[in-house]
Amino acid sequence: MTKSTPRKRATRTTGSTGTRKRVVARSPATKTAARKQAAATKKALAAAGESKAARKPPEPNEETLTLDDYSEQVQTAVRAASAKKAEKIMILDLRHTSAFTDVFVVCTGQNARQVKAIVDSVEEALKALGQRPVAVEGYRGSEWVLVDYFDFVVHVFTPESREFYALERLWGNAIRVEVADEPAVVGGRRPA
Repeated sequence: MTKSTPRKRATRTTGSTGTRKRVVARSPATKTAARKQAAATKKALAAAGESKAARKPPEPNEETLTLDDYSEQVQTAVRAASAKKAEKIMILDLRHTSAFTDVFVVCTGQNARQVKAIVDSVEEALKALGQRPVAVEGYRGSEWVLVDYFDFVVHVFTPESREFYALERLWGNAIRVEVADEPAVVGGRRPA
């Protein structure tokens, strides 16, 4: 028997244009370097704000939480979504779970155009605070757009997608904070 050299695995990924291209798998050294870089990025982001250990997660049996109990960035995201007439705005507090983020802001737009308007409004309002998203997924299709800000994630759905994916049910152990539909103030002015 002869020894054969293992083939390099190839994976398929989608490029930014939506076309598929072949990418050769990374070597173990490259993977290790990528992991170290990701860990350094997480540490840098954590150093910019307060550490997760310093945050006091709410107890599940705690009194009712309100929007004021969350960071300025989360409040700004909720108000920006509300300014674009997002419906069923809900905060899912995941701080007491072992989730990858602290908070989900979940809301609904009536169609793809409104979903994009809500996402654009949230990004613009948080950009004014110096906060840029780590990743944005689903913007092109606009059925479910996810905007990741590391400590919190904004999910904007169409009504059909929100019902189908049911994040509230999936994260059933999260503390739910329903945000009342109130006139939002963004940039010091009330929307017309």
